[in-house]
Amino acid sequence: MRTLFLFAFVTFIFACSSGAPESSSVAVSSVPTGPSEKPEIHIEVEGLQAGPAFLIATFTDQRFRLDSTQVDATGKMTFKNDTPYPSGLLFVYLPNKAAFQMMVDQDQTFTMKTKVNDLNGFMEVEGSIDNQLLYRSIKFEADQKPKFEALSAQIRSAENGSMEYHNAKAAQDKLVQERKAFLDEIFTQYPSSLFTKFKIAGQNPDPINVYKADGKTMDTSRQVYLYRTKFWEGVDFQDERLLRTPVIANKLKRYITELTPQNADSINAATKFLVDQLPLGSEYFKYITNYIALYYDPGKTPVMDPNAIFVFIAQNYFTQDKAFWTDSIQVAAIQKRAAEQQNSLVGGKGPDVKAKDPTGKLRSIYEIKSPYIIVYMYNPECEHCIEETPQLVRFYREWKPKGVEVFGIAIETDEAKWKNFVAKNGMDWINVFDPTNRAIYATYFVDNTPELYVLDSDRTIIAKNLKPSQVAEVIERDMRKKGK
Repeated sequence: MRTLFLFAFVTFIFACSSGAPESSSVAVSSVPTGPSEKPEIHIEVEGLQAGPAFLIATFTDQRFRLDSTQVDATGKMTFKNDTPYPSGLLFVYLPNKAAFQMMVDQDQTFTMKTKVNDLNGFMEVEGSIDNQLLYRSIKFEADQKPKFEALSAQIRSAENGSMEYHNAKAAQDKLVQERKAFLDEIFTQYPSSLFTKFKIAGQNPDPINVYKADGKTMDTSRQVYLYRTKFWEGVDFQDERLLRTPVIANKLKRYITELTPQNADSINAATKFLVDQLPLGSEYFKYITNYIALYYDPGKTPVMDPNAIFVFIAQNYFTQDKAFWTDSIQVAAIQKRAAEQQNSLVGGKGPDVKAKDPTGKLRSIYEIKSPYIIVYMYNPECEHCIEETPQLVRFYREWKPKGVEVFGIAIETDEAKWKNFVAKNGMDWINVFDPTNRAIYATYFVDNTPELYVLDSDRTIIAKNLKPSQVAEVIERDMRKKGK
C-alpha cells in the first residue's frame, strides 16, 4: 500500500503545551490547592536485593521514567527531588523486575514498607492518606476475589432458578454491597483525595433493563445507549490529576470502541456527547479530541468512512479558538485538509472527474449511464494495487451486465506505466490518467492506494474504503433497500 498523504496534525497533535491561555483557564475548585512538598519518599522492601529502582509516571495510556535511585543491601531506597512530582499514579520498579503502585499528590514525604514475597499484602504506609487508602482497597479486593470466583463457579454450574443458584447469587450480591459500602465510607470521609477521585472515575454505571414493545425481549441497543450516556458520570473533568492515571485512557478506549457502534455517525455523536462535557482550554479537551482523531486515522482503521470523523473533529474542535496547543498556521492546514475530505464523505454527492483515457479522449464520471459506478484510484507500482486490481477485474466482468461500471483513475505515475498496467490486467473499464493529479484534487480523497468508492444511481457515495471482495455485498444491500 502506497501512502499518498499524511495527517498534517500528527506532527503537533500531542505537542507540549504550557497549558491553556489565560482566557481559557480552568477552575479546579474541587481539587486541593496549594504547593506540593518536595518529594522525599522512603521505601523499604524486606528481602529485596540491591540495585537500581525506577519511579515510573503515567500520562493517560503512556508511561515514562520520572526518577531513579539505588536500593541498598537492606532493601531500602529513597526517592528525593528538588521539585515536586506531578500528582498521579506512579509505579515503583524494583531490581528484581517486580513493581508496585504509588500515589503522589501534595503530600510527597511518606514511608512505605513491605516484603519482597508479597508486595501488596505486606504493604504498610505512613504519612500518605492516598497510599493508605490505595492499599486498604487493594487488600480488600484481594480478600474478596476468591469469594467472587467461587460463587461465580457455583452460579455457572447450578441450574438457573434452583435453590443453589439463588443462594449463590444472593451471596454474590452481598459481596457487591459490601464492596460498595467499603468504598462509600472512603468516598465520604475523603471526598477530594486523589484516591477517591481515581476510584470513583473508574466505577461503571449499573446497567438498566430496557425491553422492547412486547415487554419480554431485551432492547440491548437501547440498553447500551443508556449505559454509554451514564458512563462518564463519575469523572470530575475539573480534576486533571486523573489524566496522570490510566483511568481516563481506559474509559475512553472502552467508550469509543466497545460501547459505540463503529460507524462514523455514531462515533461523531458519541464524541460530541463527551466533548461537550469538557472544559474548554483543558488538558481533557486536548487529549480526548486528539485521541479520537488519531485512533480513526484512515490508514489504520477498518471503519468505512473515517474521513467523516476527522472532518467532524477538525471543524468543531481543531479550530483557532479551541486548539490552544498549536498555532494558526497548523490550524489553517488542518481546516484545509478537512475541506478537501468533506467533498467525498459517505452520503454526499460523488464529485465528477474529467480526465483523458488511453486514446486521449476526455472522459467523465457523470457521462456514465450505469446505475452503479465504482471509482477506483490506484498506482501501477503499489503492492496492494497489484494484488487487488485483478480481483476487481473479475468482479467487473461478472457485474457489468448487472449495471456496474468502473471509472479507473491512475495517480502518481507516468503514461507508459499506466498503459502497461491497464493492458497487463485486462482493465476493460473506463481508464483515465492525469499526470498532474489536478483532475482529482479536492474530489475523491486518497490517503492510501488503492482507494475505492461506490456511487449509486443518484451518484451518491454509498460506500468507500472497500476491498473488491466487499463491493458486491454493498451493491446488493443497496438494491434491496431500494426494492430493485
